[in-house]
Amino acid sequence: MNAPRMGQLLCAAVLALASLGAAAQTAAWPSKPIRIVVTFPPGGAPDTLARVLADKWAALGQPVTVDNKPGAGGNIGADFVAKSAPDGHMLVVGTVGTHAINASLYPNLSYHPQKDFTPISFLASTPNLLVVNNSVPAKTVPELIDLAKKTPLTFGSSGSGTSIHLSGELFNTMAGVKMQHIPYKGRAQAIPDLLGGRISMIFDNMPSALPLVKSGELRAVAVTSASRSAAAPNIPTIAESGLPGFEATSWFALFAPAGVPREVQMKINAETARVLALPDVKDKLATLGLDPNPGTPEQLAAQVQSEITKWAKVVKESGAKPD
Repeated sequence: MNAPRMGQLLCAAVLALASLGAAAQTAAWPSKPIRIVVTFPPGGAPDTLARVLADKWAALGQPVTVDNKPGAGGNIGADFVAKSAPDGHMLVVGTVGTHAINASLYPNLSYHPQKDFTPISFLASTPNLLVVNNSVPAKTVPELIDLAKKTPLTFGSSGSGTSIHLSGELFNTMAGVKMQHIPYKGRAQAIPDLLGGRISMIFDNMPSALPLVKSGELRAVAVTSASRSAAAPNIPTIAESGLPGFEATSWFALFAPAGVPREVQMKINAETARVLALPDVKDKLATLGLDPNPGTPEQLAAQVQSEITKWAKVVKESGAKPD
């Protein structure tokens, strides 16, 4: 065999070994500490899901931390992860806001919800719960609409672009009212003002709102899903209460920066599905009104595309702007 040919074979062998070595290293995820970014303050549904994963993933042999990076409707945390190393050790709990609504709401969004992320797995969904301060006299959706036409009302949110915000804007549009939006950095900041009567209502995520309803601190008017929630079957939907077709569901999913190798993507996907199928996890999430529904990366990518289209229409029709 001539020297050039031998050199080519040696080079091919070296490249093959290098490829095998890289694949073996890739399959070893996690090989260093894992960081799960939550784009809102502690206490809400995204934070709950992140901490469930962190707790169960501790058995994988690497530290797992939850890093809350709130602000700008979730954009700060999402942008941080989008610009991180694509090795599968930096993840974000994306929301309908960060990965669907904000694409239309913010004209100069610093990240692209599709191009800048590797979809990992859908996590869970939950309806929002329309809750009011106990001093608000309206107890039903028709009564609330009538009140809003006569009296200035305000609704808080966990930030512009969140489903909590757009639920209110959709309500304004479909009910023909103009309640004023008051954005906060997170629902933890909005709730004290709601309890104190400084804002009238909030379309909060079910997991965080339901305990306040059960304790009598707030009053539930309706849920925003198409059908009633199993966690609160006695609370009617907005759709059945006078606004047919109304639906606004919060969802949460796991994303990594764009460019994560397929082997790592699928391993994280499998570990996510494993955790969400655990009986104790399913029971915990069910009591909070969270419906876990993991799926493939491809299913999540399709969900994001569908939701971007849906909420672009709502943003345009409502005239919603970032505050």
